[in-house]
Amino acid sequence: MASSTVKKTADGRKDRSSPAKKRKRAVEKTATAPPGRRSKQPVNLQPMLATLVDQPFDEPGWVYEVKWDGYRALAYLQGNKVTIASRNNKSFDEKFYPVHAALKQLNVQAVVDGEIVVTDRNGLADFSGLQGWRSEADGDLKYYLFDILWLDGRSLLDLPLTKRRAILRKTIRPNQTILLSENFDATGTEFFHIAEKMGLEGIIAKKADSVYTPGLRSKEWLKIKTAKRQEMVIGGFTRNEGSSKLFSSLLVGVRRGGKLVYTGKIGTGFTVSMQQQMMKQFEPLITGRSPFESIPDINKPSRFRPDPPKAEATWLKPKLVCEVSYRELTTEGIMRHPSFEGMRDDKQAKQVVLEEEKPVTEVVQRSSALHRKKIISASSKKERKTLLNPTDETQVRSINGHELKFTNLSKLYWPKEKITKRDMLNYYYQVAPFMLPYMKDRPQSLNRHPNGINGESFYQKDVKGKAPGWIATFPYRSEAEARDKEFMVCTDESSLLYIASLGCIEMNPWSSTVQTPDHPDWCIIDLDPDKHGFDKVIEAAQVTKQILDAAGVQACCKTSGSTGIHIYIPLGRKYTYEQSKEFGRVIAKLVHQRLPRFTSIERIKANRKGGLYIDFLQNRPQATLATAYSLRPKPGATVSMPLHWEELKKGLRMTDFNIHNAVERLKSEGDLFKPVLGKGIDMTKALKKLNAL
Repeated sequence: MASSTVKKTADGRKDRSSPAKKRKRAVEKTATAPPGRRSKQPVNLQPMLATLVDQPFDEPGWVYEVKWDGYRALAYLQGNKVTIASRNNKSFDEKFYPVHAALKQLNVQAVVDGEIVVTDRNGLADFSGLQGWRSEADGDLKYYLFDILWLDGRSLLDLPLTKRRAILRKTIRPNQTILLSENFDATGTEFFHIAEKMGLEGIIAKKADSVYTPGLRSKEWLKIKTAKRQEMVIGGFTRNEGSSKLFSSLLVGVRRGGKLVYTGKIGTGFTVSMQQQMMKQFEPLITGRSPFESIPDINKPSRFRPDPPKAEATWLKPKLVCEVSYRELTTEGIMRHPSFEGMRDDKQAKQVVLEEEKPVTEVVQRSSALHRKKIISASSKKERKTLLNPTDETQVRSINGHELKFTNLSKLYWPKEKITKRDMLNYYYQVAPFMLPYMKDRPQSLNRHPNGINGESFYQKDVKGKAPGWIATFPYRSEAEARDKEFMVCTDESSLLYIASLGCIEMNPWSSTVQTPDHPDWCIIDLDPDKHGFDKVIEAAQVTKQILDAAGVQACCKTSGSTGIHIYIPLGRKYTYEQSKEFGRVIAKLVHQRLPRFTSIERIKANRKGGLYIDFLQNRPQATLATAYSLRPKPGATVSMPLHWEELKKGLRMTDFNIHNAVERLKSEGDLFKPVLGKGIDMTKALKKLNAL
């Protein structure tokens, strides 16, 4: 008699269940098991590719999505360890550092597939913007995910697309940078026509039950382009006789049978700065031999140009790839009306062949329609991010039409905190829209720290003959030196960042503008603690607020970023500096009368006897204080931060507001300092009330 094996249950007892019950448990276990087969996380995968077809179609069992105009990228996620790879396995980790950082925030174990793009104001992909992207100031990077290949120790490659898409939606929580590329409930033809109207590059059609086959150009994934686009290998460039351009056109081709076949000249689509960058790539590749199968006749007359400009060719080793748009190819294989779209450093030249459109009827059959769905949801409000990328030591940025060169970017300005000059400049770029109202058209006292907070610093007022020609200045007379001098004037974002680039960790503008230099916008009460703690400063500020409230005077307060509190009273440019100073004196005296034990209004420090100084003399012409949102050259990289009055209470610390959190606070609270530029007080009425106190 054959023996039988009795299995044990989880608690060690013999399982004497009937075969039917055992089968039922097995089915239930299979139903609850994670999808996919067990597998180690793959590496160096090649993405699955789509076949180009000539027209859209309507067919059951297909889903449609946007063909994003960007760089294809696979991301390997292991919690906060992330690797992003291009189609040819080139790392995108540093090049697209915001995407890398955003993927870390997902904190998942997965491999995902998608497209990295730069979006324009309408939320559409801009390939030329991506090609020139160096930092977040160059545009908003987005990583649109459309597939997931591996998750938590299980390969998903053999699952149908719809199942993989459902797992992707469940696994990935989108953020501002990582987004899900949606499938759209529309017919292929309807979706294609919408894509045309919106200016999209094209659409992708995928079989709903398709599995993922790495490296395969599949007929279960199809691409239909709204305009003809093609990757081309650059084999040389021309320069027309008498031209001032670095080059007049590119000479390009595609691989066919192992040889480079010429497809035409590209003479449009370049800017001067693009040509400068491209020439740096060309120079190491210059060669004396043409790389093309047949040497192209670059001066061949045509029907429309019987007398072409005399051009000379410079040949290049065929290593570089660009993307070109064109109307059509002639019977000789030459492009008509080509235009340069951008360099493709994510593609290898040896892989570039001419993509020939296949008749769609060879791949799918036409059938019934689906319902229409909106293609692209409204893009979120654009947030200002960083100006400078995290690697290059010297970077040039165009701001307000001016080329600014930023150097020594890794120099430590706050050594203990490891905060660099780059960090400082990125901060000022982000807060510039908030700072500019308190900087614009105001002469500046430059407090320069070229070697950071621990290095030697110096004040500079006179910039005559030392500033670029586009920087505005304001004249003044130095009686001591008997000569005319000039203050630097901040007028816009470019001049603000130029000031910062000089090592001005803090910004010190006048209280008046060049339009009304003798009439300040505000009156200042500066509370300086000397030997007292910050809690005493807060107490003095609270008493100042009580006095101002009694006089019906509106005011704003901010931390100094150093040790004190600044209180600003709006004047609306209606009063002189002398009137502002005397108004401040009245307030200072009243505060001192209420807090005589630890305050002082003595100008000479020795006479204060350690008292907290209520300084109203900051209301003299040319006197300056660190402005709202200014960094300070102090430990912790503190910021002079406007406050709600109710925040001014014991326990508040100067270090609560610093380079790391100030931008987030501005996003949350907005600009609390706006009232200082308002209509201004009625000083006569206010003085009557103050005198009655």
